[in-house]
Order: sequence, then C-alpha cells, then structure tokens
Amino acid sequence: MPEFVHYEVNDRVAVLTIDNPPVNALGQGVWEAIDEAVARAAGDPAADAMVLIGAGSTFVAGADIKIFETLKTREQSLARSARTHAMLKRLEDAGKPLVAAIHGNALGGGLELAMACHYRVAIANASVGQPEVLLGIIPGAGGTQRLPRLTSVELAIEMCTEGKPVPAPKAHKAGVIDAIVDGTDRTALLAGAIAFAKARATAHEIRRTRDVPISHEKSQAGLDACDQARAAIATAGKGSGAPFAAVTAIEAALTVNFDAGSIHERELFADCVVSVESKALRHMFFAEREAAKVAGVAKDTPVLDIKRAAVVGAGTMGGGIAMSYANAGIPVLLKEVDDAALQRGLGTIRKNYESSVARGRITREAFDKTMALITPTTSYDGFDSVDIVVEAVFEHMDLKKATFAELGRVTRPDCVLASNTSTLDIDEFARASGRPGQVIGHHFFSPANIMKLVEIVRGHETTPSVIATSVKLGKRLGKVPVVVGNCFGFVANRMLAYYMREAYLLLEEGASVPQIDRVLMTFGMPVGPYGMQDIAGIDVGARIRQYLASIGKTRAEGPQSEVPDRLFEMGRYGQKTGAGWYRYEAGSRERIPDSLIDQLAQEAAAKRGIVRKAIDDDEILARIMTGLANEGAKVLEDGFAQRASDIDVIYCYGFGFPRYRGGPMFYADTVGLPAILERVKTYRARFGDYWQPAPLLEKLVASGHGFYE
Repeated sequence: MPEFVHYEVNDRVAVLTIDNPPVNALGQGVWEAIDEAVARAAGDPAADAMVLIGAGSTFVAGADIKIFETLKTREQSLARSARTHAMLKRLEDAGKPLVAAIHGNALGGGLELAMACHYRVAIANASVGQPEVLLGIIPGAGGTQRLPRLTSVELAIEMCTEGKPVPAPKAHKAGVIDAIVDGTDRTALLAGAIAFAKARATAHEIRRTRDVPISHEKSQAGLDACDQARAAIATAGKGSGAPFAAVTAIEAALTVNFDAGSIHERELFADCVVSVESKALRHMFFAEREAAKVAGVAKDTPVLDIKRAAVVGAGTMGGGIAMSYANAGIPVLLKEVDDAALQRGLGTIRKNYESSVARGRITREAFDKTMALITPTTSYDGFDSVDIVVEAVFEHMDLKKATFAELGRVTRPDCVLASNTSTLDIDEFARASGRPGQVIGHHFFSPANIMKLVEIVRGHETTPSVIATSVKLGKRLGKVPVVVGNCFGFVANRMLAYYMREAYLLLEEGASVPQIDRVLMTFGMPVGPYGMQDIAGIDVGARIRQYLASIGKTRAEGPQSEVPDRLFEMGRYGQKTGAGWYRYEAGSRERIPDSLIDQLAQEAAAKRGIVRKAIDDDEILARIMTGLANEGAKVLEDGFAQRASDIDVIYCYGFGFPRYRGGPMFYADTVGLPAILERVKTYRARFGDYWQPAPLLEKLVASGHGFYE
C-alpha cells in the first residue's frame, strides 16, 4: 500500500504530508491515512502541535471524482458522507492545534479538510474554492456548514454556487484563511506554518470551526442573501439544480445547529450525487480529458514549438483567431488583400479589446501589450519565419485552394498550414499546398476569441506530429481541442445541419420562430437556432448552400426550406443588417418577432402542400434532439468521431449544449435509445424516408446497450 501521509516531527510540531500524486486527491485510502496520522500526532508526546501540508505542487485539489461513480444509490452516498463527516469531526476534536498549510489549491474536499483543521495558513499565490457545483453536486463534507461560519454568507454562497476559486489574499481578508505566510514556495510555507502552530500551542489556542457562532444579525442578512441568490440562479441556472441545493444547505447553517445542518447537507448531497445532472457533468469532466487522446498519435509524438503565427483573412473569424494567438502571448501576422479591409479588421479587434478594458477584464497596459503582438500586413513578407499559418478567407473552395498553393510557396517546409473552414474538404487544400502532411483543419467557432472549442480536422495525409502540435496548441490558446475526421461539415456542422433542418421544417409546419427558440433555450441552450443564425449571419449559411448547389450537394438529407434563402435574397442577414429571423432596433441586440417570417413560412408551406397547424413544445424538442442523436450515431459509425463523448464535448463547447444534460449523445442515453429509435421510425412513417435510422442506433438497441454502455 502506498504511504499516503508521511509523518515527521520538526521542532515539536508533527508535520503530516499528504502524498497522493499528482494533485493529492482524496481517495478513501487518503482520508483514512489523514485520520490515522492526526490521531498519532495527537498522542505523540514529542509533538505539541500539528501541520497538515500537501506534497508536490498543491495542498489537496479535491476528492477523487471516480469515487462518485461508485455511489450508485442515495443510501450509499449518505453512508459515505456520514463517515467523512465523522472523520472530520475527529480531526476537529484533536487536543493539539492542527494547522492546514495551503499552497497551490485547496479545492472541494481539500478546502473542507482545511476548514476542519483549527487554523489555515497559505502562501499568497494559493487559491481555495468549492467547485463541486461544476460536477452537479454540493460540498458534502461540511463545506456548506463551516464556510459560512468563517466568512460572510454572501461569499459562501458565491463559492458554492459558482465554483470559482478564491485567491488566498482575498480568502484571508474574508476570514477563510487565518494568515498569509511570507514567501512563494512550499519550503517557506512549511516554515511559516510550523511557527504559526508553535505559537498556537504556546498560547493553548484551539478554534473549532463548527463552534464559531453565527450572530442573529448575520443569520438574518444571510437568509436575505439566500433568497436573492435563488432569484439570480432561477434567472441564469436554466435547469441546473445543484446551485439551489447549495443555497438550501447554507441556509440550514443559519437556522439550525451544526449537527442538524450537517445532516441536511448530507441529504442534499446524496440527492445530487445520484441525479442525472451530476452524472452528466461528471461525464463531461472525463469526456474533455478523453478528447485529448487521439488514435494513432502516441504520447511521445514530437510536437513543433509554435513561437510565431500568421492568419490570412482579417474578417470576423480571422480577427478573432488573431486575438486568440495574441491573448496567448504568441506574435501573429494578420494579412488582408488591401489596407481598407485590414483596417476594418484591426478596428474590430481594437473595439473588442477596448470593451474588455471598459469592463475591467483587462488593463490598459495589457491591451497595449496584446495589440502590439498583432502585426498587420497586406503581403506575405515575414511568412517564411512563422511556425503556423491559419487560413480564414471566404468559404469558397477555389479561393481556399489558391491560398494554400500560395502558402506552400511562401512558408517553410515545416510550417503547419491550418484552415478555419467549417465545411470544406481539407484534403483538397492539402493537395493544393504541395505538402499535404503539414495541412490540417483548425475549425474555430464564432466569436473565435471567446468560444472554447476548436475542431482539429485530420486530413488523409496529416502527420501525427502536426496533429499532436495542434492539440497542444489548442490548449495553449485556452481552447478545448477535439480531433475529428475529414467529412463534409466535419462533426459539428454535419450534425448541426440536421438540427437546423428540423427547425426549418417545424417552422413551415406551424411552429413560430420565437416558440422554437424558447423551447431550445428552456432546454438549456444559450440561444435558439434562429437567434444563433442571426448572430452568425444568415448570409454565411446561404453562401455555403449556394456552393453546395453548384456541386450537387445539400447539407442534410430531406426537404430543404426555402425561407432562409428568401431572407438572404431580401438582404436580411441578421443582427448586422438589423433584420433576419427577428428585427433589431439600431444599436440593440434585442430580438423582436417579425410577422413577415410567418408570412414566408406560410408561402413555403403552401408550395409543399403543408397545412400549418399548432405544434406543441414537446414535439419541437423531440424532433430536433432526435435528429441530432441519429446523425451523431452515423458520424460515430462512419469513424469521423472517435468517441460519443467527443461529440458531446463538441456540442457543449461549440454550441452551448447544456453541460448538465451531458451533450446530445449522453442526453440520448438518458432518454433511452429504444425511445430514440422509435421516434425515428415514427418520423419516417409521418414525413418520409429521409428519416433513416442510423445502423449503429439499431445495433445498440438490439443489443440492449447505450452509447456509453
């Protein structure tokens, strides 16, 4: 068995070092080792006090998340949390001062462990937090009961409902941490913690957090804060239950004694652990990490060092991509065909940064420094010194092929040549470049400087080194990279075509634009399909459809609504023109329903012989989600996504699919694949053969499995 806690006595202080690499996660053996070490130190005549510290680069980054997967029932969760609560009370009851020494992070169970110690000291660059809500649960080891005893109820609510870490200096000022130790490393921390512990022992001071009183005034103000928090969560939560549970648990700390509040916390925790929401969020936690594992690319694959970059095209996407590089500290050349286009692009970039300065997100100094990393140009001068070029020109095959042919001539042989295309064939660009091994897709999502997803599209001849470089670079840019295969639309837009097909057809059949958007937003999407199109630009999709028509293709099987193209012909491109699926007042992004859309839908329906009628919300959601899941199954079977979880990551980070529903494939499993298959068959009978069940879906149902079984 590994030695999870090392024991030594230093200057009459027992130093208990938690050692469970890489982040000292609290697995069952670690909890037990801490319990035993504290009991040993409490009975050791050579020690007057105790310091609990983490080995390596952190204190404790939280509980081992895999433990939650073993808690299949509410009763199992209750039993486990009861044992943990009892163990932490034993620590708190130790007869010698027990000091938690925090470097790196004390998160989740790590902070709960620290709060059960008598005192907490930290170095200034440490952080503390209760991020359990990000996994659909609440602090289950006393966090909701001890935290409001140490700090304001407002901060306790913020930490437990938002999950953001709090820097040590702020935590010290708020009362969570008792002292900031001089120095910046673990050695200084340990020396300071030992001195702090000795001083407490000399003064015979022990403070048990659970005994810290909550005044009547603090309780009343805290109850008001709980009511305000619930109202805020109801507005922004969109169905996520864990934040509400966290507020309810904190409320218990204000109204009943510690033991009763702890029982209430354990009950709420147990409810959360077995919820679909928590299972979905834990699924997403692991799915994101799995996405970094790429078939055919070994861990030791050499990667290129990206020191300088270039972006071709300073439009909406190109400018956003250039910002992503500059934000990561990578110098970037930004090329346009003429100075007018270049200045428009730079103006947009500057406006975006100015907005961040105005909102206090970055300083003026940071703005100047970041802008200086973007070098505008109308030529290829300097392209021979960059390590990567990202092409972001107009979505037209001939133009992109010509661009890649030029890039093949003006860049070094080892330069990565990436395309931001959202639909077109990467292999066509690769052949045009003259060095297909260096060509890859980097499909950013709009706005590129904000959205987290980047689809890494591997071409037929893309080398493992270029793929590995792209994945590493994506993380450096602050993105979530997912490697996909090269098919039309890749994974994100290939599936989105079926999402949009059903939205368009439902409109023609009788649903309204506001209704469809409302249903999807109630489900948890940040914006509905029509609001999304107005943001992205109706003209973008229309031009892609025009290109596809020229080569005899469509974005999705089945009937295609004429309404989007009618809007394009009318010059209604969305927010940028003041009208699209909605109308917009000058300077406003508020969506105003427009009766013209119903008129266009009525005309389109008449041409197809459809009698429009009212459609209920449930059918709208079922049609759209079934279309996504069925096409996702085809993408998997075709091999363009490695795993169902990759699709879920793509949709959560690329389109804002609610994480608490786990992505479209996980959500399909929660609905039940037999129900999904039955829907497809029903729709086929109602609407036609373009509703074809994915063979993989049929196989999984026949074998009694889901996408994740």
